[in-house]
Parts: sequence; C-alpha cells; structure tokens
Amino acid sequence: MIQRLYDWTLGLANHHNALWVLAFVSFIESSFFPIPPDVFMIPMIIARPNRAFLIATVALGASVLGGLLGYAIGALAYETLGAPILTAMGKADSMAEFAVRFNDLGFWAVLTAGVTPFPFKVITIMSGWTGMPLGTFIATSIIARGLRFFVVAFLLWKFGAPVRTFIERRLPLMFTLFVVLLIGGVVALRWL
Repeated sequence: MIQRLYDWTLGLANHHNALWVLAFVSFIESSFFPIPPDVFMIPMIIARPNRAFLIATVALGASVLGGLLGYAIGALAYETLGAPILTAMGKADSMAEFAVRFNDLGFWAVLTAGVTPFPFKVITIMSGWTGMPLGTFIATSIIARGLRFFVVAFLLWKFGAPVRTFIERRLPLMFTLFVVLLIGGVVALRWL
C-alpha cells in the first residue's frame, strides 16, 4: 500500500497543479500523512529549477500550517485523534515517558524532527499534548522545516538531477549528523 501511495505522489509531481498538491501534502504530512513532501519537491525542482525556492517556500508554509493542525490535535483532541495516530505509528508505548521529558527538550525535539527522517507529525501532536508554548513551536517549526526544504531546493537548483540520488538516499543521514553536531556544540558551550 505504501509503495502505491509513493508512486501516486510521484505521478502528481508533474501535474499543472503541482504546487497546490505540494501544499496539500506538506500540510497533511505534518499532522497525519505518511509520505514526506520531499517526494514532490525533488521532481518538481528538477523539472523547473528556476522555481526551486518558490517550491521550498510553499512546502515550508504549508508544513508549518499543517504542524499547527497537529498541535491542535494534540492539544484539543489527543484522546480521540492524537493517540490513535501515534499508536498506528508504533509510538504508543513511549508516549507517557516521552511526555515527561518533552517540554524540557521541546525546541530540540521540534528542530530534530523537522530536519531528520523522524516523523514530524509525532512531534506536532506531542507538542500540543504536552502544552509546549505555541510561539516556541511555531518558531522552531519554521527554522527546522525551512532548513530542510531550502537545503534540498538549493542543492537541486545548484547541482540539478545528479544530486537527486544523494538527496533521496543520504540527506536524512546528513541532517541527522547536522543536528547531532549542533546539539553537541550547544552542550560543549554550556560546559565550557
């Protein structure tokens, strides 16, 4: 089923309403949809590199707005919507323990999930459920998703199709290493 959904999303990337589809996918991916917007962004940017930054901006705006939906699910409808979504993703067992530490790490949790392969929807729902300050959530979502989408857009704009394989296979690892280095640097500064 996931493969069919993935193939369907690739087919939509070349449609004349692709920006609207990208906005829709970016919006719902931040709260419940399993396919990341990168699946649309990559072929759209390769087809029209002059629109790379417009495409990244659409993905960013819609993703942050979708994150607010995820936040609202966590804050207002956790028991009826949020818990089943997280349970379906296999995250139910760790929810209680995670909630205890979440707000202490809130900024870093949102940043990490926004730029790594970790499902962003889990963090958006948990942010609302644990009562993370909305301003912190929005600002961090903009930074994290902006970093993710604009790095992809820049690489494809600058290097074109040859970088597609790198992005599809290795960029999540690069983002994860970046976040580890960033957190390590902050911790090192704190102890120095």
